Amino acid sequence: MLPLHNMAPTNAVQHSSEAGWRCPLETELRAVLQQRIMVLDGGMGTMIQQHKLEEEDFRGDEFKDHPLPLKGNNDLLSLTQPDVIRNIHKDYLLAGADIIETNTFSSTSVAQTDYGLEHMAYRLNKASAELARRAADEVTKQTGCKRYVAGAVGPTNKTLSVSPSVERPDFRNITFDELVECYSEQVRGLLDGGADILLVETIFDTANAKAALFAIDLLFEKSYERKPIFISGTIVDRSGRTLSGQTGEAFVVSVSHMNPLCIGLNCALGAIEMRPFIEAIGKSTTAFIICYPNAGLPNTFGGYDETPAVTASNLKEFATDGLVNIVGGCCGTTPGHIRAISEGVKHCQPRVPAADIYQDYMLLSGLEPFRIGPYTNFVNIGERCNVAGSRKFAKLIMSGNYEEALSIAKAQVEMGAQVLDINMDEGMLEGPSAMARFCNLIASEPDIARVPLCIDSSNFSVIEAGLKCCQGKCIVNSISLKEGEEEFLHRAGTVKRYGAAVVVMAFDEEGQAADTDRKVEICTRAYELLVNKVGFDPNDIIFDPNILTIGTGMEEHNDYAIYFIRATKVIKEKLPKARVSGGLSNLSFSFRGMEAIREAMHGAFLYHAIKDGMDMGIVNAGNLPVYDDIDKELLSLCENLIWNRDAEATEKLLAYAQNNVKGAKKVVQTDEWRQANVEERLEYALIKGIDKYVVEDVEECKAQVDRYTRPLHIIEGPLMNGMKVVGDLFGAGKMFLPQVIKSARVMKKAVGYLIPFMEKEREEMMALSGSTEEMDPYQGTIVLATVKGDVHDIGKNIVGVVLGCNNFRVIDLGVMVPCDRILREAITHKADVIGLSGLITPSLDEMIYVAKEMERLGMTTPLLIGGATTSKMHTAVKIAPRYTSPAIHVLDASRSVVVCSQLLDEAMRDEYFEDLKEEYEEIRQEHYDSLKDRRYLSLSQARDKALHIDWLSLPQPVRPQFLGTRVFECYDLHSLLAFIDWKPFFDVWQLRGKYPNRGYPKIFKDKAVGVEARRVFDEAQQMLNQLIDGGSLTGRGLVGFWRAQSDGDDIRVYKDDVAVHSDTEPLGTFHGLRQQAKKDSSSSEPYLCVSDFVAPVDSGVTDYIGVFAVGVFGAEELSQQFQANGDDYSSIMVKALADRLAEAFAEELHARVRKELWGYSTDEALQASDLHRIRYQGIRPAAGYPSQPDHTEKSTMWSLAGIQEKTGIYLTESLAMMPAASVSGLYFSHPKASYFAVGKITKEQVEDYAARKGMRVEEAERWLAPILGYDSEA
Repeated sequence: MLPLHNMAPTNAVQHSSEAGWRCPLETELRAVLQQRIMVLDGGMGTMIQQHKLEEEDFRGDEFKDHPLPLKGNNDLLSLTQPDVIRNIHKDYLLAGADIIETNTFSSTSVAQTDYGLEHMAYRLNKASAELARRAADEVTKQTGCKRYVAGAVGPTNKTLSVSPSVERPDFRNITFDELVECYSEQVRGLLDGGADILLVETIFDTANAKAALFAIDLLFEKSYERKPIFISGTIVDRSGRTLSGQTGEAFVVSVSHMNPLCIGLNCALGAIEMRPFIEAIGKSTTAFIICYPNAGLPNTFGGYDETPAVTASNLKEFATDGLVNIVGGCCGTTPGHIRAISEGVKHCQPRVPAADIYQDYMLLSGLEPFRIGPYTNFVNIGERCNVAGSRKFAKLIMSGNYEEALSIAKAQVEMGAQVLDINMDEGMLEGPSAMARFCNLIASEPDIARVPLCIDSSNFSVIEAGLKCCQGKCIVNSISLKEGEEEFLHRAGTVKRYGAAVVVMAFDEEGQAADTDRKVEICTRAYELLVNKVGFDPNDIIFDPNILTIGTGMEEHNDYAIYFIRATKVIKEKLPKARVSGGLSNLSFSFRGMEAIREAMHGAFLYHAIKDGMDMGIVNAGNLPVYDDIDKELLSLCENLIWNRDAEATEKLLAYAQNNVKGAKKVVQTDEWRQANVEERLEYALIKGIDKYVVEDVEECKAQVDRYTRPLHIIEGPLMNGMKVVGDLFGAGKMFLPQVIKSARVMKKAVGYLIPFMEKEREEMMALSGSTEEMDPYQGTIVLATVKGDVHDIGKNIVGVVLGCNNFRVIDLGVMVPCDRILREAITHKADVIGLSGLITPSLDEMIYVAKEMERLGMTTPLLIGGATTSKMHTAVKIAPRYTSPAIHVLDASRSVVVCSQLLDEAMRDEYFEDLKEEYEEIRQEHYDSLKDRRYLSLSQARDKALHIDWLSLPQPVRPQFLGTRVFECYDLHSLLAFIDWKPFFDVWQLRGKYPNRGYPKIFKDKAVGVEARRVFDEAQQMLNQLIDGGSLTGRGLVGFWRAQSDGDDIRVYKDDVAVHSDTEPLGTFHGLRQQAKKDSSSSEPYLCVSDFVAPVDSGVTDYIGVFAVGVFGAEELSQQFQANGDDYSSIMVKALADRLAEAFAEELHARVRKELWGYSTDEALQASDLHRIRYQGIRPAAGYPSQPDHTEKSTMWSLAGIQEKTGIYLTESLAMMPAASVSGLYFSHPKASYFAVGKITKEQVEDYAARKGMRVEEAERWLAPILGYDSEA
């Protein structure tokens, strides 16, 4: 089978004017067609039926034992009854046919599957072509008139545009790639058998035909001499549409990229019914017209009654009226019909194809044609079906609600979108499948599908996925030269093969074009490559010279609108027939959230850009104001900004917005804010971008030496607090980009004033220490880069400006930066932080790669992720798990300063990272829980991908100090106080500080809850001391150790130090559950089960496991007493404290286990905060929790260790522990043991687990209900 991918683009121009040079046979046929009307043969099936063949005739000798019925498989007769087929061919040729079709209408593997003969496809086609070739050559020799063989390529019995399921309109029972493969096999057989022409016929679904044409073009390019192509569609009724809904004119537009020699209609209708549609097709193409109708409409018995004379008379009328170049017959026609037709048209002049029809038009199609000509008004490309541009659409798609998302597409068309832009570029989406699903759904909605689609993605595989689902002629948005000419030519050739127009972005290997000259230079180069090397029709080329953001507050951006408009004018003058488009929303991004301002900017910009030649744009159809309707003051402000007429244009537009936009409070500038304290004044100055008093205020802070002992403390204190507020306001849409830039410049002025004092302090410190080593004057070094494959850098540049204003040393590596260079430069410059930027979806994969490389190289530098296509969700789910050091999503430039400062603050860094890890873990869990279509590995696959430890190469597991159990009566509760984690205590009281005042003890500093948190905490301390000192609470616990070995997903526990073999009887068995939910394709993470952390029974390595249970007694009785006295507060407090003591008991006992009782980590010296962050070796997972979600495992623990008898801690019927302030679990000592979540599992694992435990499946499902990945009731 010929490979169908990675083909290089054709280098030959494919205009029909040169086709003859490349295909001598086409030149020959063209000459004949200009002289006379040629005749095609009639119906093959009609003639076969006259032979009254039976099952044994179809089988022949070769297939007499075939298991399926073969009667009706007419194509098989080319093998089993070749004389019958050859004689039919000769009858048609002798009746006057110039061209005969091969008997291969159903000779694809897809169609032959019904007969179980899919493996015969190539042979059927080759044999049929050879039969027709011999017949044609014999009659040519006999008559002296050359006859031709057309290889018949039928539509198959499946369709790409229509779902076979009423309930699932997005479902298809075949793919484009499968059709390309089967058509490729068929066409190879036809060409190897000697076909002169390839006739793609009876097209009821244009998407199927495009797959056939795709396969043909690949074969011509790779291994076969080009042959003429005929294309014939089928209009199914008087509506004038194909079965898949296209009009004849739209059909012509969709397939004309192959420059067929002939195009026309056949089947379904008789000549009379077909006439208006043949006329319409003739007016839509420069190709010759072929028409071979049925012998009228079928009668009530499915037969055809139209006589040869009637059919010939109708077609002669077509010929006389100049409508046709080739005529013939389809269903119901015979050699008698063909003889009459041949005689009837013999003296008629052939149709003369129009030479210049629509020569200056861009032709697109959905179900209907869309022609963009020299006088077409501005074309609205609807933008709202874009996950990156519409929150509503993104939310619907991300939640799997595709049907509801269709309503957005419909609304765009209803509001005037003439083309519909579809974009699925979201890091958390499987882009190709999302694009295919949505395009398939659109195909089921005629009100939407009537317009052409713009398949929009920065990922070419997503573009191809969309193109494979569209029967119309689409626009591809986009390709560019950024990855060099070779890749550009390859992608352009592929787009052309799919029959689409293309948007070319003004990027090249050096990056994004910003000024007029660069835009024109890149577009000119791309135009010449497309036209001269790929053979693109210039009408199918659209340039996007990059509408870039203005009003950012950065001077170098002020002329961006002018550059675009000027470049548009030059492109339209210099590059004939090319169009110009642009993404309008980029222009006003600085004013995100101010929709009235943005719409006015768009309306004003378009007014001028259209006058200079802008043809189309991606816009929110229906939200564009009429130029004359824009408020005159606002219009003047917008035009001053667009044309860069006023240095204060941005500030004036912001002021207008604040004073005039609905809901905004009128701003009156006063100096009242100067009455506040100095910290509040600095914060206000940063937010408002006022630098007038900033030096004066910083001086005042500096004078407060008792409060700000060092200049750095002013930066870290009031100035950084102000920047945090700026970040929050920008994130909430209450501040805008130019204001953020102004804030950064105020910060720069403040920091600039302090730098000489910091320099002086540095020199004094060096003198005191006697050091001669230079101290870095910067707050930190940041390496920034737009990743490989991406040329967008404006956002990154703004981040660089903001960080630079905040005394960070910024090393900007530019765009398209490969991973190795980023990491090399980071090491060379001793970077404190690496920042990666990217706008397009493929950049996300490159960011993942960078994170993995950093992990592989053992780097610990924090990694910041930013850019339009990035998100906190994607960073948490796809990037952070690949890198053990911080990998943090930064929403925008305003946040970057705060994040970098926290990462470089030794006092805050660890806690910030811990909080971040906790937040990202929650995000990951929420994401995985929300997946409706979560995929799972089979249990055997998951076990194959388990954590594999090389047990023999590692140190032998340490033997515990004793085997069996040890009980702790009346445990010293005072010893537990230092181990208490107070954060959950504040959660009980719903007291949560805001960052950086989360957690204990920082919560006491929080403005909102700090005072209340301190009060509750003080009262808790008082009660805790009373309870312990008075003996109201007591602690009892137990620890036990046993020999243990793993056996698959189970852990067997043995008595004492017995020699263990696979058949040794265990004391008990702990049963594990294994992760099954499919992990990200780029992840190499194992699929864990707790048994992975214990040496296997056949490893020869002796291993151990521990069990513990601890409880705090007395709290329940005290709580009831308080409640009886009406003291609910104390009732809750005593339970909360007992719970904290029990957890501290487990923490303290585990530390003793590691250092003494088991003794595998005797040198451990960790603070309580380190223990809470699990910075020790080994784990203590509890039954019923994520690593082993089955509560019934507690029964094994209680039985093995005699916990109830020895401690008084017992299990209820629901396996809850009493007292409630109790903790239990298993101890694992291996260095690679880690906490994990089993997550959702399949029924296969539940059945396996139940069998291992000797439990009914229904009972197992009841205990495991929260983690079932299926509906147990179904």
